[in-house]
Amino acid sequence: MRLSKLFKNAPTVNVSGLCFDSRKVKKDNVYFCLPGLTFDGHDFIDSAIENGAICVVHSKEIQHKKDGVIYIRVHDVNEAMNQCARIFYGKPSDKMTMYGITGTNGKSTVANIIRSILDPIEPCGYIGTIAIEYGDVKLMPDLTTPDALFLQSKLSDMVNAGMKACALEVSSHGLSQGRVNGINFNVAIFTNFTYDHLDFHGTLENYFDAKSILFKDRVRSDGVCILNKDDPKYAELAALCAARVVTYGIENEADYRAIHIQMNNEASHFDLVYQGKSYPVMTNLVATYNIYNLLAAIAALHETGIELEKIIAACCQIPQVQGRLEQIKEGQDFNVIVDFAHTPDGLQKVMEFGRSITKEDGNLIAVFGSAGKRDVAKRKVFGELADKYCDFIILTEDDPRDEDPKEIAAQIKEGIQETTNIFIEDRYEAIRQAVESAKTGDTILLLGKGDEVFIYRENGRAPWVGDHMAVRECIHKYRGQ
Repeated sequence: MRLSKLFKNAPTVNVSGLCFDSRKVKKDNVYFCLPGLTFDGHDFIDSAIENGAICVVHSKEIQHKKDGVIYIRVHDVNEAMNQCARIFYGKPSDKMTMYGITGTNGKSTVANIIRSILDPIEPCGYIGTIAIEYGDVKLMPDLTTPDALFLQSKLSDMVNAGMKACALEVSSHGLSQGRVNGINFNVAIFTNFTYDHLDFHGTLENYFDAKSILFKDRVRSDGVCILNKDDPKYAELAALCAARVVTYGIENEADYRAIHIQMNNEASHFDLVYQGKSYPVMTNLVATYNIYNLLAAIAALHETGIELEKIIAACCQIPQVQGRLEQIKEGQDFNVIVDFAHTPDGLQKVMEFGRSITKEDGNLIAVFGSAGKRDVAKRKVFGELADKYCDFIILTEDDPRDEDPKEIAAQIKEGIQETTNIFIEDRYEAIRQAVESAKTGDTILLLGKGDEVFIYRENGRAPWVGDHMAVRECIHKYRGQ
């Protein structure tokens, strides 16, 4: 592509690609000097040029410019990179129906429900915490919402593979760092708002402001905002929306409302009320918070033209979302649930569900920790919640990074007053202990990691078998199933 297509009045030289990491620059690339939290891309201009950059996009004054290199100064390098990526990759998001999902909890589940229901009707891709998926392609992501260059390139790949839609998890980090600035969403979905990510945002107000960007600035004016009517932040967010608002809920009147809910640990039944008419729904999803997730997906799909009857028919067999209230069944006589819950709200909801499916004389056993270098204040809250709902607590490592897992566990223990608890640093051994301790009718909750097959330790990302695989191995090896 010619550089003049990316920047007005730029020379008509050909560029081979876009890059913001000087180490990955290739011949005739455009290099963007992104200012970061730790490093500043301006400090690596010479390295980028040595690796073949033909153009440098910068915001700071450059004292020594090299012959043969084009320098373009802009006010905001990140915004320039977003718009260049959008053009370079052929504006892929304009060629698909884009569903953007944000909220503290439920993003992965809502996105995967949308894809599972829509994909048989019209091909739909998915980008989020769990994976990048489209057609037969499945890739592992590094971030919930990837950087703009990677994101636009994958959206382009989806278009080329025949995708007509994409369900994209949009994190608060991704919004505040402008990773989706090159996308105008057809649908913006809000799941809920609770305590999280204060290590990055500083305050709940800043966190909410970041979430609201999707609804104020990134949704198309002819699009739709799908909001949770039961969330305390509903009214405040609704007032900010740049597109029409459609609501869903259980407790309050909403455009899409679930009433007469009945559920067990295998399935849920409810009546969906829409425009005064009631539609019976049966789904294999369980737990009240998953009814909310399903309502969000139903509303989003129906508002983009999918027949309600087709959506409801597909609700009965929604594929298990990996690591999200994933029930492990290997012939054992106790319940095992693997869940990604890593916020106070998430832990509480999973523990409430775990308590509801545990027999009266059974024990609720929780295995969890808390991530290092993240929201220290929530650790005591984790302990308080486990103390309230659980009968036995096993504290263990969970992405400790360069913190001592024992110290993290000690901070969680500050909230535990009565419940029996132990600390086993090795996560596999902690899971093994839970499996060996479980009796008929008990429930084991493995929380915090979901389906992740890595653990962040002091020296970076290290392999981890995954909670779902570890517990299966332990059931077969130590319980003879």
